[in-house]
Amino acid sequence: MTSEAAPLADRVCAGDPRAVARALTLVEDEGAAGAALLRDLFPRTGRAWLIGVTGPPGAGKSTLVDRLATAIRRDGRRVGILAVDPTSPFSGGAVLGDRLRMQTHAQDEGVFIRSMATHGHLGGLSRTTADAALVLDAAGADVVLVETVGVGQAEVDIVRAADVAIVTLVPGTGDDVQALKAGIMEIADVFAVNKADRDGADRLVSAIESNLSLHAYGDGEWRPPIVKTVATTGNGVVELLDAATRFRDWAAGLGHSRRTLRAESRLRDLVSERLMARLEQHVLGSGEFRALVDRIAKRELDPYSVAEDLVRRIAR
Repeated sequence: MTSEAAPLADRVCAGDPRAVARALTLVEDEGAAGAALLRDLFPRTGRAWLIGVTGPPGAGKSTLVDRLATAIRRDGRRVGILAVDPTSPFSGGAVLGDRLRMQTHAQDEGVFIRSMATHGHLGGLSRTTADAALVLDAAGADVVLVETVGVGQAEVDIVRAADVAIVTLVPGTGDDVQALKAGIMEIADVFAVNKADRDGADRLVSAIESNLSLHAYGDGEWRPPIVKTVATTGNGVVELLDAATRFRDWAAGLGHSRRTLRAESRLRDLVSERLMARLEQHVLGSGEFRALVDRIAKRELDPYSVAEDLVRRIAR
């Protein structure tokens, strides 16, 4: 049997780049073929370490991810990169700005880069980002770097998708005020103050420290470290990777694993999606769901009663 004729899952696990690209496309399409592939791949996953890099637009996340990949490759480890980009209003695909900033790894067979469109999904990730990470895991990636789209404080899905979340902030853009707010600041396992050669970097570090001091950390509890980086030169990147590694080791030592949270979150999402699909395809008549929505908007029905009724109809 030729490699081209072999089952796609086997070719993915063998690290065939074309097979990996094809698998990611199937996963993003969210069809039956992608679901079947993921069922085949899932038992062969669980080895990769997922690092999430998030933060507001303009924080230099893409360059930082590029530099992190370089640092990881020095140890000979294989890297997968999922760069979640805005959705193009013309093609519906990803706007490939992130991939263009990672061309230093274009010829490196140990790095696989994929841009993913959000397709309108909120929270900084695509709906299929977690499944795409599974494909890269199965393909032999030791580390999967996930870069979120950069949507600001609502960008918190990464904490459910990665083993460690790096929140990237930059001085001089109002992030010293952001540091005092909730949302994105509360999900950080490690803070990266990027573009630290700019004026105001020390002030931003102090603002983050002040925010952290409001929380009473107990003995043995993880206190997110703050690492100053200059991604364009690589300064501080090794220290940032070391901080992320310390968090991974700390979490493993205490038995705190994001994988349980990730498994629960994904299961809830899948059950919800499948129940809605069954409801619309097999329970409701054509146009009935939209009619119910319109009646709720007109205050003729309330959503709570409608939801209860729909659940009962599914049960029947």
